[in-house]
Amino acid sequence: MAVLEKAPTPPLQAGDVLSRAEFERRYAAMPELKKAELIDGIVYMAPPVRAEHHGIPHVNLATLLQVYAARYADLKVADNSTVRLDMLNEPQPDLLLMRDGGQARIDLDGYICGAPELVAEIASSSASYDLHQKKRTYLRSGALEYLVWIVAEKRIVWWQLQGDDFVEIQPAADGSLESPNFPGLVIDAPALVAGDFAKALARVA
Repeated sequence: MAVLEKAPTPPLQAGDVLSRAEFERRYAAMPELKKAELIDGIVYMAPPVRAEHHGIPHVNLATLLQVYAARYADLKVADNSTVRLDMLNEPQPDLLLMRDGGQARIDLDGYICGAPELVAEIASSSASYDLHQKKRTYLRSGALEYLVWIVAEKRIVWWQLQGDDFVEIQPAADGSLESPNFPGLVIDAPALVAGDFAKALARVA
């Protein structure tokens, strides 16, 4: 009797409509793939990353969050970590800040389950899906804060959850933004977007 060969796992393709389980199966079969996300059941795949439009802003913002979190034993910063929100949403946010015993947890597979308290993304422009599909997903899941650094437009937008909507956090007189849920977490947005990292770091160090 002939033995049927197991069909190969199909590769992930941008635009695929998949369940979370099938998305994870295909993602696991592509170890060379650095970033793919499932948003409302649709697969999104990141383009190649440019240093000035993503890589450098990413590491600068990550450093600020980590310096802040280092003061507190119950805070964790994660970079490009898979977040299991629900059966149709599995984003991989650029950065997140979560509280031990908070509304998200790390499951037995090592993935984050539930919406972290703060999610941050680096976007090239306001047309990016970070400010549309993903923002709506984080809102529905109950993330308390959502920050997007829109690099090409030289601005940082930060929202907080109020009721059933995200409300933009208004800047102080000097343009800085402060978290409503993490006391002392201040982002000097003008300094950060201007490339003055030392000044931005001084606000949280």
